[in-house]
Amino acid sequence: MTDTAAARLAELGITLPVPAAPVAAYVPTVEAGGFLYVSGQVSFVDGELVKGRLGENVSLEDGVIAARGCGLMLLAQAQAALGSLDRIARVVKLGAFIASTPDFTDQPKVANGASELMVAVFGDAGKHSRSAVGVPVLPLGCAVEIDAVFALLPA
Repeated sequence: MTDTAAARLAELGITLPVPAAPVAAYVPTVEAGGFLYVSGQVSFVDGELVKGRLGENVSLEDGVIAARGCGLMLLAQAQAALGSLDRIARVVKLGAFIASTPDFTDQPKVANGASELMVAVFGDAGKHSRSAVGVPVLPLGCAVEIDAVFALLPA
């Protein structure tokens, strides 16, 4: 069976990063009841943590790139847990947390960086429900953190 998600990633010129190790007392993924729950992944881009707050010292464009970086790490964690992204039947939900100032209101535009990646990789099965929430601070001072729920095909 061809790994279609891997083929799409290759077509897009995307190489997934090495999955990040947890920074506290949790596991990166939990598979239960036909779903894979992926813990929040912070905004790494080209191996560097994107730090700061939207509306203060991180531009909207850089926030979108940071969210895409979170999406790539979500996929890397899923692939490590499942062995293949082709076990993913559907992206169910993304929860996006954006470190931002009180007057910054473009959190949904930032979160699109990860949402558009999911659709590019999984097609219609990448369309998902989502929340995009502004928060004053995130772990490690990062700009964006995103978690995910994936529905799985039977193993």
